Amino acid sequence: MELNYKQFGQGEPIIILHGLFGTLDNWQTIAKQLAEHYMVYIIDQRNHGKSPHDDAFSYQILADDLKHFMESKWIYKATIIGHSMGGKTAMRFALDNPDMVDKLVIVDIAPKAYVGGHQTIFEAMFDLDLEKLAQRREINDQLKIKIPEDGVRLFLMKNLAREKTGGYRWKMNLPVLYKAYQEILSNIESDDPFEETTLFIRGENSDYIQDDDVLDIQDLFPMMHLETVENAGHWIHAENPKDFLEKLNSFLN
Repeated sequence: MELNYKQFGQGEPIIILHGLFGTLDNWQTIAKQLAEHYMVYIIDQRNHGKSPHDDAFSYQILADDLKHFMESKWIYKATIIGHSMGGKTAMRFALDNPDMVDKLVIVDIAPKAYVGGHQTIFEAMFDLDLEKLAQRREINDQLKIKIPEDGVRLFLMKNLAREKTGGYRWKMNLPVLYKAYQEILSNIESDDPFEETTLFIRGENSDYIQDDDVLDIQDLFPMMHLETVENAGHWIHAENPKDFLEKLNSFLN
């Protein structure tokens, strides 16, 4: 599968992976700042953004997609940054291909299984008859019935694409993501740990990485270091990009 991507800068390669319902554009601002010193690739994972849709979807498949992407670009070692679902993809890839990872950065996700919490979002998106909605304002109003948070609706609506015949469609492959949701929530396992230095970054206001998770994280990533970004929730890179970049650059340097 040939993934959609954007490339910025020159230097040692960094590859950034977005989370569930995300696209590479979510990371473009961060990528351009990192590109002052690195060659940065931001990628749409399969079934997201402008990358191809496919019925197959698991962390193993996403990690294999990343390996194929790197080899197709003659990149045999890179720093991998992954947020949320992209963080689990990055963990799977690093555990499977440790020699291809220079540094590993995991943003606000642990390797554990999660209970969930996106059911209402899925329902709100499935309820929309996008072909019959002419204005984004109408879509926002309908989403607001089940999703009152302005930031969440804005994030989701970045996935809208206007059809030439009128109306809209989701860029993401919503049915496959819904079908694979339990897989997306699942844990990451390995008999062999990733022995290189790994940075985990969590948001102060996020509950995705708890203090109690650290020992379990260390089983897979014994060289892990945990940083907390203040005044940020799950979307750390968007909510407090300054402090996020400071911690990231300190680790990369």
